[in-house]
Amino acid sequence: MVELTALVLSLLVLSPFILVVFNAAKKSAAIVISPIAPPENWGQMLVNLQNVIHNQNFSYWKSFFSSLFITVVSLGLLTLFSSMAAWVLVRNKTKWSSVIFMTFVAAMVIPFQVVMLPLLSTFRELSAFTGIRLLSSYTGIIIAYLGFGGSMSVFILHGFIKGVPRELEEAAWIDGCSPEGTFFRVVFPLLKPVQMTVLILNGIWIWNDYLLPSLMLGLNGRIKTLPVAVSSFVGSYVKQWDLILAAAFLAMIPVIILFLLAQKQIIQGMVEGAIK
Repeated sequence: MVELTALVLSLLVLSPFILVVFNAAKKSAAIVISPIAPPENWGQMLVNLQNVIHNQNFSYWKSFFSSLFITVVSLGLLTLFSSMAAWVLVRNKTKWSSVIFMTFVAAMVIPFQVVMLPLLSTFRELSAFTGIRLLSSYTGIIIAYLGFGGSMSVFILHGFIKGVPRELEEAAWIDGCSPEGTFFRVVFPLLKPVQMTVLILNGIWIWNDYLLPSLMLGLNGRIKTLPVAVSSFVGSYVKQWDLILAAAFLAMIPVIILFLLAQKQIIQGMVEGAIK
């Protein structure tokens, strides 16, 4: 009974991915007629993928490298700054540290739709004041991801760091290590399991995000992420479903490969994070 339930739940979870694969191997008319049925000719998938890759409006490789750059830089800075912030909040037990941590926790429940218009107006004013281009630029969207992803990352790392023995840090201080050296040489390497969890959760979100890039970069801007580029196949009167689903399949491939390669580290990070 347990195995049957697990099988049904697995099929339910995988059904959107299966439908994308099926329909990426069909022509647009066949998708409209029978969206659930398996494709009659799997070779059509190669045709659709080639049409997507060579489509000038989609610009797959340019969009791919834009998504890759934004994701990698955002994750690197997010992991570093969140780890530093969580460590300081855990080791400095003051009234203000508790207030700051609760502010991070409260930020997790604020819907993005509430702050998206103030975000745009604030970035526009900051751009005019500082002379730094924040809208339609890599800098602006990376800063935005640091802000939106920081609350959950600090929350997860905060709980893990509380389980790290303080004696390790005190031993480093006795040996003459500075606070910065203690963090980077002792604490930071110990955070690797939970950092993997933080990287995966934020990485999937940043890679697949559509709303924030569409607002910060624009639908017709010079910088496009893959989810935004997929919308180029959606017109006011015509929707090219064969190209849309083929493009969506191409956008999913890097995440699937990453999950398969890092599956062991992901599970280890979640388990150790839960124990801590």
